[in-house]
Amino acid sequence: MEMTSAARKTFIASFLGWTLDAFDFFLLTFVITRIATSFNKEVAEVAFALTLTLACRPIGALLFGWLADRYGRRTPLMVDIAFYSVVELLTAFSPNFTVFLVLRALYGVAMGGEWGLGAAMAMESLPPKRRGFFSGFLQEGYMVGYLLAALAYFLVFNYTHWDWRGLFVIGVLPAGLIFFIRSSVPESPVWLAGRAQRIAPPTGILLQSLRAHWPLFIYAVAFLAAMNGMSHGTQDLYATFLEKGRGFSHAAVTLLSVIAAVGAIGGGILFGTLSQRFGRRAMVMFCAVLAACAIPLWAFSPTITLLAAGAFAMQFAVQGAWGVIPAHLNELSPADVRGTFPGLTYQLGNLIAAGVAQFEASIAKHSGYAHAMATVVLSVLVLLFALSALGYLVRPENRHEALSG
Repeated sequence: MEMTSAARKTFIASFLGWTLDAFDFFLLTFVITRIATSFNKEVAEVAFALTLTLACRPIGALLFGWLADRYGRRTPLMVDIAFYSVVELLTAFSPNFTVFLVLRALYGVAMGGEWGLGAAMAMESLPPKRRGFFSGFLQEGYMVGYLLAALAYFLVFNYTHWDWRGLFVIGVLPAGLIFFIRSSVPESPVWLAGRAQRIAPPTGILLQSLRAHWPLFIYAVAFLAAMNGMSHGTQDLYATFLEKGRGFSHAAVTLLSVIAAVGAIGGGILFGTLSQRFGRRAMVMFCAVLAACAIPLWAFSPTITLLAAGAFAMQFAVQGAWGVIPAHLNELSPADVRGTFPGLTYQLGNLIAAGVAQFEASIAKHSGYAHAMATVVLSVLVLLFALSALGYLVRPENRHEALSG
């Protein structure tokens, strides 16, 4: 089965939706200090906005996932993109810090909904033999969004007289994607095929599925907690480690961050593709071992050149594991809640792992950033390897089969 024109357009819309969502999220990470100055707050107080966004993501995954299972993937995705674009624009006009925090919480709801909607719509439209490659490609929209945010930051603060609010005005641009979805992207054929076969009323499908598949739900949340622990543990404090632990300049930190992002994109696509042949869990386990081997180079290298190599290798492995996730979660999901299951388990796992960076920071007070991050990340990688192996007992992979409705 070859990829159809409709499937290509669906994938493009899903990729851009996730990329632009990540772009809007990362804009804040570049201007935390400037916002703190603007509102006369401490940096830690503004950084709380990131935690608030992460904490609200499960709400969006549940809400928009329920809408996707009841009304289809296409319309809720357009609503979600409009939601996060408008919230981003309103953030630019925040009159005070309280309103700013409220808007970042609402943004978290929107961000939590987008990934599950886009991943379900894309994976349901693709032929089985192509899901591995496009899973990796889709997931790395997150890092492409980071690079776009870095570019916007560079352009705004080097070639305009705007302050941080100008970045959030730019953040409304993803709303243009709605016109493409409306004119060119069809509804998921899998959802359309399954709609007429449902027995349970729409409001009861999720609860019914939870009762029938509760071990799978619990396992998936634990597995995604380990996955998110790996990514947050290697990403969130890395710039702080480079600045405070190694004394690097902002330019050097930016360079290493870009190198890491390039490695992440390459790893996600490569291991997503390989997972179609060798298995989703096998690739996650391999990447966990690869990441563990990269820890000395990533955290303890004596020169910036070796640190760059370590940053590339670490994110190549970390995002290599993440490259299988869009396909893997959609393949694991019960068919009748595929709009909800992938996004909800992802975001609940993210919520559990949200404190990893804070935990690393507390350890770093006594042992330094390098030892703190290395210890935490190694522990998480061991856990991830074990949970991936346990997954074979919970539910077999069906990577070669078509997704049912």
